[in-house]
This record gives sequence, structure tokens and C-alpha cells, in this order.
Amino acid sequence: MTELRSMRHLKPVAATLLSLTAALAGSASLAQTRPAAPAPAASAAAATPNRPVVEQRQLKPGDYIAAIVNTDIVAASEVIQRTERMREEARQRGQNVTNELLHKQALDSLIDERVVVTYARENGPRVDEPELDRVVANVATQNKLTMPELRQRLAAEGIDFKRFRENLRDQMLSERVREREVQGRIRVTDGDIDKYLDERQAALQGRAQLNVAQILVPVPEGAGPVVLAERKARAESALARVKAGEDFAKVARELSEDANKNRGGEIGLRAADKLPDVFVDAVKDLQPGQVRPELLRSEAGFHVMKLIERQTGKASINVVVQTRARHILLRPSEQLTPEQATRRLVEFKRAIESGRATFEQLARANSEDGSAQEGGDLGWVSPGGFVPEFEQAMDALPLKGISDPVPSRFGIHLIQVMERRDVVLDNKQLREQARNALRERKYDDAYNDWMKEMRARAFIETREWLD
Repeated sequence: MTELRSMRHLKPVAATLLSLTAALAGSASLAQTRPAAPAPAASAAAATPNRPVVEQRQLKPGDYIAAIVNTDIVAASEVIQRTERMREEARQRGQNVTNELLHKQALDSLIDERVVVTYARENGPRVDEPELDRVVANVATQNKLTMPELRQRLAAEGIDFKRFRENLRDQMLSERVREREVQGRIRVTDGDIDKYLDERQAALQGRAQLNVAQILVPVPEGAGPVVLAERKARAESALARVKAGEDFAKVARELSEDANKNRGGEIGLRAADKLPDVFVDAVKDLQPGQVRPELLRSEAGFHVMKLIERQTGKASINVVVQTRARHILLRPSEQLTPEQATRRLVEFKRAIESGRATFEQLARANSEDGSAQEGGDLGWVSPGGFVPEFEQAMDALPLKGISDPVPSRFGIHLIQVMERRDVVLDNKQLREQARNALRERKYDDAYNDWMKEMRARAFIETREWLD
């Protein structure tokens, strides 16, 4: 069986240049608006029995220390940048958050990052120079730069190349230590697995499986009345032809703009809870072979729906549907807001659907993930192999379907389902799948507990200043 892979382990080959320069660069506006004298350089901080010597990071002229964390600092400019990013994210979610709360959340998140990186420098696995060289080269490649051009780009932004490399090293160390320490805290017993499998088997009893087909006439986002009327007329024409006795599959191949049109619009037999709710509701009163007598309107456009098959009865947890998917991952940063990342992914989707680019090409050139070199291919994965927010969006897609941008804890994804297959697992494989799913379920609690302990052991001194 293909090894199960969690989204948590899909580490980026390297962060984009913009993401890294955001973390390294100081705030020009801070120096312009704050006339007071700058704080002393971090390396000059005095050492006491309770205070480590701070020597990892230098302040730019006009910047201020917001916090000292072990042997590192958090600059005021970083807190301002992080606060602005979090304010924009809250605005997009329609939330009204006070400046004081945003400031605290921004500072806390930066302190957490410094706690991890300072711990990782002392306790993490070594990152050797050849490995770091390969990651730096990947940064240049992902930004379509040669190594000399990368150096020039960094110099133009006032960033020392050696410092840039060390920032990358810190990122790699932090990720490795975080995985090692948190995963080591998670315990899954045989009793946990037995309970999980019993719950899954109970949930499968009597669950319906549906095979539906559709003729999709999409409606572009923001379409005006003329375009809307033309699209609806096209869908009504398809429905009329099917009602008149024409073969549904033939009409689908001619008129549908769905990824499954070459299969006559057929999506394939899938559990009802793995299909969009609008599809399940649309065919709930139909018998196999029947066509819904009216059009279905959704956010995607107009659908002509047909129920091909409905199965109910006892299902076995040993039979699972594995999915082979690929994705393009963009990671929001101070320089790339979630809104900008979403717009870029929407543009990628349009380019793929129009034939101007392939998914594989765009993934290789843009995805901030270790799968980029394989065109975003994530391989065959069983249920529970990805984090829930990713898996839910993936399961709702038809074959060859491409999602809208999907946010997860790792960034924002564009997902395409390439293949699906039914696989019968033996008991050993089934229990291993359950173990992975339970470890994923327990990860967040383990991570939060670890961070509390790390902060409790760290030297942290915060300093207040007026914005």
C-alpha cells in the first residue's frame, strides 16, 4: 500500500524570496515616523544570571526592540508588519478586532516563532552546508532567478546574503524540531484504534452511495444579465434534448463544460457525504435512470442532473476510496496577503481551464511545497491522509475537477483530483490508517502543550512602545 502522507509533512523545498525578505527587512516607515534615538544593538544587551547574551539579530537604525526571546529579539517593525497583515485577514473575514488585541496576537506569534528557532539552534538536527546550498538554489529557481541575480536582488533590498542563508537554516531547523518534538508527544493506543474503527463501522451502516451525471453550463463570476440569459438558454436546450429522448451521455459530451464530459458527465459511485449537498438534494427524489425535470442552479452555473445508481446497505470499513490529487500551495506572508494569494490562484485556475497553461507547469513554477518538482502530485492517499480542510475540499471535486482556492493551516491551495480507486485494506493496513488519522487528530493539542512548555522555559522580556 502506498505510504500514507499527512499534509503536515509536505514541507516546502524553500520559501519564496518575497516571504523571506519580508522577515528579514526592517520597516522603512518606522524610521521615518519615530524621531527618538534608536535602541542599542541587540548584541550589546547586558548579560545577567537570568538573561542570556542576545547576539543573533541586529536592529536597523530607527527600529526598536519589542521583545527579547532567549538569544534573539523581536523588532518593533516586525510587530507592526505582522499586525497589519492580521488586520487585513480579519477584515476579509468580516471581523472587527481592536488594535490592542491585534497587537498582542502579532507579538505573541512572533515570540512563539523566536522561542522555537532559538531552541532549534541549540537542539535541532544539523543542517549541513551542501543541503543549505540546495535550498538556496531552489529559492532562486522558484523566483526564476540565477544565483548572481538572487544576490543582486537581495542586495537591492538591503539584505546581506549570509544573513539570508542563516534565515533559511533557521526555517529548516524549526520545522524539523517542531515535527520531532510534537510527534514524539502523541500516543495512540490499541484501544484508541479499536474505538475509532468501531465508530467508523457504525457510521457506515446504511450510508447511501450515489452515482450521478451532470451537464454543466458554467456562469462566469460577475456575469451580467445578457450572459446569464445565454447560459441559461444553453442549459435549457440541453435539458429539452434529454427530455425528448436523446442519450444523456451524448448531450453531455457535446454541451457540458464539466471535467467529466468525456465520460458522459458521469461522476462515479461515491458516498453521499462525499458529494456536494446540492447534488444530493437534487437527486433525492429520483429513481435510477431518471433525469431531474428542472435545472439546478448553483454557484458554478446551471446543471442538468441524472441519477444513474443508488446503493444502500452495509458497507465495510476495509474498502476505502483512495485519491490521487495534486495542488499548488501559496503561503501568505507580510509581502503576500491571503487576498493576493487567492487572486493569484484564481488566475492560475483560469489559465488552466483556458488551456494557456497546465496544472503541472504552474505547480512546478509557483508551488511553495516539496511536491512542486512533481508538478504538485501528492500520490495516492487514503481517507485521513490529509488535514481535514484540505481533504473536505478534495473529496467534493469530481475527477479532473479543480477547486477554488482552499485555505488551510499551511497556506492556500489550488487542488485537482487526478484519479480515484477503490482499495481493499487488510487489517494491518486498516489499523495503520486509523493510527495516522488519530495522530493527526491529536496533533494540535500536542503542539499547543509543547509551545506552553517552551515558552515557560524561555527567557522572554517584552518592551512597550507607542505606535
